[in-house]
Amino acid sequence: MAVSGVCWARAALWGSAGPPGPYVARRLQFVRSGLAWGTPRYLFPRQLLIQHFWTPKQQIDFLDIYHALRKQSHPEILCYLEKVIPLISDSGLRWHMTELCTKMQRGTHPAIHDILALRECFSNHPLGMNQLHALQMKALSRAMLLTPYLPPVLLRYRLKTHTTVIHQLDKALAKLGIGQLTAQEVKSACYLRGLNSTHIAEERCRTWLGEWLQLSCSLKEAELSLLLHNVVLLSLNCAGTRR
Repeated sequence: MAVSGVCWARAALWGSAGPPGPYVARRLQFVRSGLAWGTPRYLFPRQLLIQHFWTPKQQIDFLDIYHALRKQSHPEILCYLEKVIPLISDSGLRWHMTELCTKMQRGTHPAIHDILALRECFSNHPLGMNQLHALQMKALSRAMLLTPYLPPVLLRYRLKTHTTVIHQLDKALAKLGIGQLTAQEVKSACYLRGLNSTHIAEERCRTWLGEWLQLSCSLKEAELSLLLHNVVLLSLNCAGTRR
């Protein structure tokens, strides 16, 4: 029997029920195995297999380690955003991108409207999903804790499907409501989307997740490259993440 999107939102987090559509059905196992609270088992199999034996302190320490790995790609991703500024033909969009990069470099957390103002740049040239170069895709893969050691065609395909699944989950979570999630579910959802939530208060995590969902649910399928980059844009300068 089909389940509602609301039920599927929590099921997608914890694997307790089936998803509503055939496309997501093929991807749900990918989400559960690769994006759950913890680490991708295809990337760190030995560590994940012994997760049940981790102490609470070890869990925090390991999550810090994995976040440090994905954070290493952040400067490279920002550098690519700066490099495409001259390629943006519209002067207004060019100004917005310059302002966004400047804010990120100064340690300022960008507002949602600052990011959404650039959605056109991420739907086609120069930052659309089909326009990303191999090195950009490798950096974005590392930011998502995905192995970058694949041919470009596979990197692009996986980033597309990976981001599409997150977009579907975001819609379901928005329908469910953040208030319905437990503290651990909120922190799990934030970590999945690029935020190292292990050292951030629950209320701040809820606020951050609300910002993410607001942005995600405003995007169309053709604009999902912006959602992918949002893993860096929204998490890098979030209050409480600098350690």
